[in-house]
Amino acid sequence: MLAVREDVMTQAWQWAWAGVAFVAELGALAALGYWGAVTGGTSAVRWALALGVPLAAAVLWGLFAAPRAAVGVPALALVTQVVVFGAAAAALLATGHPRLAVVLTVAALLGTVLSGPLTGPAPAAPVTAATAR
Repeated sequence: MLAVREDVMTQAWQWAWAGVAFVAELGALAALGYWGAVTGGTSAVRWALALGVPLAAAVLWGLFAAPRAAVGVPALALVTQVVVFGAAAAALLATGHPRLAVVLTVAALLGTVLSGPLTGPAPAAPVTAATAR
């Protein structure tokens, strides 16, 4: 009974930190979009940056860093995470929000590290007589 409770607590801990990681990812996209909206000269350039930079980051994330990424290379996932979160922190610094940059960086680090195996590939389901039919 105690082992089951510890397993449930471990899963709850990992899911809570996975939620923090997800919110940090959304925050990074928002920071990149905000940077694009306040950077640039004309309205067209600002709109292009505000929509294009987060879109490019989301595509890179989906290809390399998402839990079920199209390209499952751990080194590329790490590089993508560093690039996206680093660019988002730099964007927040450039727009005059150093505290938000620190909060985003800490949330990204803690969420990514402490969410544990939930962010890895899904484990294979055991084959039983009922599922083999």
